Amino acid sequence: MVLKSHKQFYDEIEGKHAMAKPIILQAGEGEKRWFYGGGVHTWKVTPDDLGSFFLFEDEMTEGKVTPWHAHPTSDELAYLIDGEVELKIRDQEARVSSGGMWSVPRGTPHAFMVVSSTARILSLQAPGEAGRFYWEAAEPFVEGADQGVDFERLAEVAASTGATKILGPPPFLPAAH
Repeated sequence: MVLKSHKQFYDEIEGKHAMAKPIILQAGEGEKRWFYGGGVHTWKVTPDDLGSFFLFEDEMTEGKVTPWHAHPTSDELAYLIDGEVELKIRDQEARVSSGGMWSVPRGTPHAFMVVSSTARILSLQAPGEAGRFYWEAAEPFVEGADQGVDFERLAEVAASTGATKILGPPPFLPAAH
């Protein structure tokens, strides 16, 4: 067995990942973008940063719902920082609260709906190229501006990037009043 020096090891690693740079962000830092599906994404790691994955925090309000959809080429992991959501993955249904998480293998149909007044999710997908969908289906966030939900634009970006397939409407029954 040949042992490498620290310098040899890091020189080899840097050669393989020359473009990648360490990222350190404090709470609230990162580029904020309004997602056309509803919610404010604060990007922590973009697809261009590392390539192997992307990570953003999603701040949403009650009633935010996703269509029934799948990500054909990426695996998804979500950690619920705060709030409560109804979740459906294939035929599994669950209510997830603060501190809970879920993972969705690539190609698996899923959807969620925010049932608390607000919710914050940390969302990671790998590989990173799937992030093009979220980036292109959003615009810079403007505090106080009316940046409404635009499911038509969402569907257009899903079709053009291929990173998300919209399979149908949300699979949740409307709340009884």
